[in-house]
Order: sequence, then C-alpha cells, then structure tokens
Amino acid sequence: MFEAVLLTVITAATPLLIAAVGELVVERSGVLNLGVEGMMIMGAVVGFAVANQTGSGSLGVVAAIVAGMAMSALFGFLVLILVTNQVASGLALTILGLGLSGMIGEAFIGVPGLRLPELYIPVLSEIPFVGPVFFQQDALVYVSFLLVGAVSYMLFKTRAGLILRAVGDNHVSAHALGYSVVRVRFMATLFGGACAGLAGAYMSLAYTPQWVENMTAGRGWIALALVVFASWLPFRVVAGAYLFGAVTVLTFHAQAQGLGIPSQFLSSLPYLATIAVLVLISANRRLTLVNTPACLGKPFVPDR
Repeated sequence: MFEAVLLTVITAATPLLIAAVGELVVERSGVLNLGVEGMMIMGAVVGFAVANQTGSGSLGVVAAIVAGMAMSALFGFLVLILVTNQVASGLALTILGLGLSGMIGEAFIGVPGLRLPELYIPVLSEIPFVGPVFFQQDALVYVSFLLVGAVSYMLFKTRAGLILRAVGDNHVSAHALGYSVVRVRFMATLFGGACAGLAGAYMSLAYTPQWVENMTAGRGWIALALVVFASWLPFRVVAGAYLFGAVTVLTFHAQAQGLGIPSQFLSSLPYLATIAVLVLISANRRLTLVNTPACLGKPFVPDR
C-alpha cells in the first residue's frame, strides 16, 4: 500500500517540479512569467498529438518542448522587446494557451494515449520496494532531478549563473558592465518555456496518458507558488513539489476510502495548501525578501 502511494506521489510531483525549476530560472533573471499554465497545457496537447500521430513518445516530448518554447518566445517578445506589462502578458498567455489547446485537442478527446515506457535497470529494479520506487520510473522522472542539479550548479557555480543572477538583482549595473540584459532574460524565458512544455508532456504522456481539456488543472499556478515557497533555491523546489504532490495524492486516497468528506473539498486541498503556504511566507518579511531577485517584474529598456 505504502509503495503504491509513494509511486503516485512521484508521478504527481514530477510535472510540478519540472515546471517550477524552469520558472525559477526565469524569475532569477528578473522576469515574472505568469503564463506557466498556458505553456504547460500547450505542451500537453502538442506532445499528445505528435505522439499519437507518429507513435513515438520521444517525438511527442520534443514537440511539447518546442511548443512551450514557442509560447515563451511570444511572451519574451512582448515583455522584453515591446516592454509590455509582465503580469498582463503572462495572464494573456495562459488564456491563449487554454483556448488554443482546446481547439487543437478537440480531435483527440477520447483517443487512446501513448504512455512513456518505464526504465528497467537490471538487478536494481528487482530489489523489493526500493526497485519499483527508485529504479522503474519513466525517463522524465530522472530528468526532473537532473534539471534540479544542473540548474543549481549553473546558478551558483558558473559564470553564466552569476551573470543571470546579476541581471535579476540589478539590471542597470549588469547593462553598465556590458551584459545584454534582454538577451539573458530572453534565453532564461525560453528555458522556462521548455521546462513548462516538458511538464505538460509528462501530464499527457505519463501521468494520465490521454488528452483531456484543461488537464493541467491549475498546476502551472502551483508551480509559480513553489518558486516563492522555495525562496528561489532549486533544491527547496524538490521538497515543495513532493509536498504538494503528496497532498494531491492523499486527497485521491481519501476519496477512495469513502471518508464522507465532500469530493469538491478534497479536490481543493492542494490549492488551499498553496494559499496557506503563501500566507505564512508573506507574514515573515525577512523570509519573503531573502533570495528574491531585486528586479523581479521590473521592465528594462536599454539606452539607445
């Protein structure tokens, strides 16, 4: 029983973790992208459609990443080149993604999905309990942890990470030192879009291998909250993602046990937990300010 619960927690947490890591990089550069939900749902529908038409889950994943990057490129063009309001543009991106995905996915409703295969590691996969939990996951679960490690190393151990954080903390000084603020932020935004698209692909090709309209169900917003919850530190995102994944799974198990609690209330628990965490963090001003990029959400117009 515990093994089954743990396996479902991993699958529930993985899309949150992937999307949140991508958004963390975006926000570290000083850009606030509220369009994560729209990019995720586009990744989900495009990944499912391509996998269904080609019979290849790998091509579906690649297509989902491209779809996420295309949406983020549109957002980057609006907020970095045209210097539009980041909050309004992000919300518009989410609305666009939800509407466009519904139109694209209409032909795939009820169509059997293609599930990403689970990896099998000889000997290790056969260990009781440990094997199925840690060594029989699909590739994207391992990719999520590799992303966390790679992003953490890049941010705090490389020159590129130092430049990215400098742009997010003081874009005027970074520009004065000769760094292209717009280019750095655009690249970070593309990376965030790729991660959101990948998270969407996981939803439609691994978590629930089918297409259902609005199947991300607010997970993009939870990913945004996770970045704040983690104080913009990659490894804390892992703890947050698995915490929220556990809350989601426990609501399903509570419904299955027939505890007499209204299903609507149980379904709202992950989002109530998100609100509660944000309220607790906001109450501590010192915790709110620590690691927060000083230029987050602030537009930048280079000297002409």
